[in-house]
Amino acid sequence: MRQTIIENPIINSPYIKPNRHFKFSDDGITNEIVDGRRSSAYFIPIASPRSKKKGGQYTFETEWTQDRIQENELVNQIRTRLDRWRADKYRGVSRVTRYLLEYWQDPNREKKLFFCQIEAAETAIYLTEAADLYGDGWIANTLREKNDQANSSLYRIAFKMATGSGKTVVMAMLICWHVLNKKTNPQDTRFSDAFLIVTPGITIRDRLRVLLPNDPHNFYRQRDLLPADKLP
Repeated sequence: MRQTIIENPIINSPYIKPNRHFKFSDDGITNEIVDGRRSSAYFIPIASPRSKKKGGQYTFETEWTQDRIQENELVNQIRTRLDRWRADKYRGVSRVTRYLLEYWQDPNREKKLFFCQIEAAETAIYLTEAADLYGDGWIANTLREKNDQANSSLYRIAFKMATGSGKTVVMAMLICWHVLNKKTNPQDTRFSDAFLIVTPGITIRDRLRVLLPNDPHNFYRQRDLLPADKLP
């Protein structure tokens, strides 16, 4: 496989929707820049005659070649719906939700949030507050079907974000969204004011203390996720 050297891999701003990406060819990634956001996809490892068996298991080739790309159809469909909803100025959301979305995206804010963080929060909000209005109830049905195939007793929605993209910030954003909506309308069962955070160990648990409102370094204040008059 030919090795491609990309001298400057950063071609988009982290604060706006990606509008360029590096093209993939049959030989893998190239340094050719293509307009538009890259579709969500993953690469399928394929066993080959050169694969070796180690410890009772075969190793797989994992070159990033075009013929091994599998598109994430559901993710790309949801992105398309989000684009439409975003252009429609978030129609269908509560007054509180609209306030938060505008606050998080205020062009004058000092501590700007990444586009990927905003999009993750938008996705949760759309599925909860606006999808049915736009005739997209099929998304929730699809997620339920996937959950039933894995563990029908535990309903889950996953947000897959790259290391360093700010997943903890997104968790704090979602807590803000839930709590403020619940406080405004306690009868709305779509929202909650109680949260269970599960971590794989003590180290991660300690890192997530920033999600506790009484922590002196909580993200609600540190990352300016709420204005001063709404801080806990």
